[in-house]
Amino acid sequence: MTALLFEKSGMIVTLTINRPDSRNPLGEEGDGELFADAASRINADRDIRCVILTGAGKAFSAGGNLKAMREKSGTFAGPGVLIRERYRSNIHRMVRALWSIEVPMICAVNGPAIGLGNDVTCLADLRIAADTAVFGASFLKIGLVPGDGGAWILPRIIGMARAAELFFTADTIDAATALEWGLVSKVVPVADLMTEARALADRICRQPPDVLRLTKRLMREGENSSFETLMEMSAAFQSLAHMTEDHREAIEAFFEKRPPQFKGE
Repeated sequence: MTALLFEKSGMIVTLTINRPDSRNPLGEEGDGELFADAASRINADRDIRCVILTGAGKAFSAGGNLKAMREKSGTFAGPGVLIRERYRSNIHRMVRALWSIEVPMICAVNGPAIGLGNDVTCLADLRIAADTAVFGASFLKIGLVPGDGGAWILPRIIGMARAAELFFTADTIDAATALEWGLVSKVVPVADLMTEARALADRICRQPPDVLRLTKRLMREGENSSFETLMEMSAAFQSLAHMTEDHREAIEAFFEKRPPQFKGE
């Protein structure tokens, strides 16, 4: 049984974390390679325009494997210098792989997303939560720091003060609070979650695919670049967009009052 299901349907890929019997722990040995391979397949396939990431069963991901931590096995075996390297080569590789996906990614949070699981949801561009979802950055509760990128990404999504509250108290929040805080953009009944996620993905897939990827890249660069640098990138990317057949098709469709047919050309 693979720990990450990869299902392509038309222009949409659904990635499903598939360890439901143990609440979908992440960071197991081999996860870095597994997620890196999935991201490479997605980025190389020009037909793909959107990704949905979700969890199998009742949890999105309960985070790291506490049993392995207790037993000092797997990723957590041996001296600190080896644990550090496994974070960098496995857990961080998984995180970097998801962050590197070039097309928009929707996280359909079907249940608890705790610790590393919460951080993984934050790697998506959009998040929809089931009404059963619970979110927590509870690293301190088990005597750990947010060791997989959460200290960088969570404040960018919900602001420094609310991120600090989640980190420093180790509290969890429900889906309604996550919506209020801007961690998710929509809360739906759990039975409707994947239908809602696919409907959103379908709307994204109507856009010109190459320009869609460029837009995501600009948004990512805008998080760290200066205004002047981003303006230069915007001009460069826009000049590329003007030269595409999809731009010509969009203009023609506008004047002919018909839906455009984008081909990624």
